[in-house]
Amino acid sequence: MSVRHAILALLSEGPKYGLQLQKEFESSTGEVWPLNIGQVYTTLQRLERDGLVESDEAENEGTQKGFHITDAGSTELSSWLNTPPDMTSPPRDELVIKVLSALRVPGVSVHDVIQVHRRYLIELMQQWTRLKEDEADFDLTFALVVDAELFRLDSVVRWLDTADGRLKRAASEPSVASTGPRLGRRLVVRR
Repeated sequence: MSVRHAILALLSEGPKYGLQLQKEFESSTGEVWPLNIGQVYTTLQRLERDGLVESDEAENEGTQKGFHITDAGSTELSSWLNTPPDMTSPPRDELVIKVLSALRVPGVSVHDVIQVHRRYLIELMQQWTRLKEDEADFDLTFALVVDAELFRLDSVVRWLDTADGRLKRAASEPSVASTGPRLGRRLVVRR
């Protein structure tokens, strides 16, 4: 997650001070991602150093120092919003690494490892669904975060199911085992 760009987005609404940015960030993310106030000020210092925000110099002690986005900051924000993230390489996902590692550990059933994680993910999906249903004053930002999390968890469960099926087929057809091309090459997407 880019806290830097989220802060620029909040500042695009108008000038704000650090604590206000922290509260609005948490509110705008459905209060799912807490943000340390120290991280806010560190990010603001970097943004100011890079010329993406400017601060008004607080003259009195105790006065909040306000920040506003610059033209360069608006350009940076627009570029970030309109540039797809680089997803050409598979991420170093801990669950994928666990499944791949389980294949190599003597005496460990990779199918059991998959099922333990699958059950856990299903329980998480149920918890997120209950949170969504229990929310009396339904909040759009929270709903979007919950939907994203449910879709993400569902895709991981589907991957585990696919991996389990592939491993079972490979066990019955030994020639299919671990031969084939390596993924050491990066996928090149033409635009």
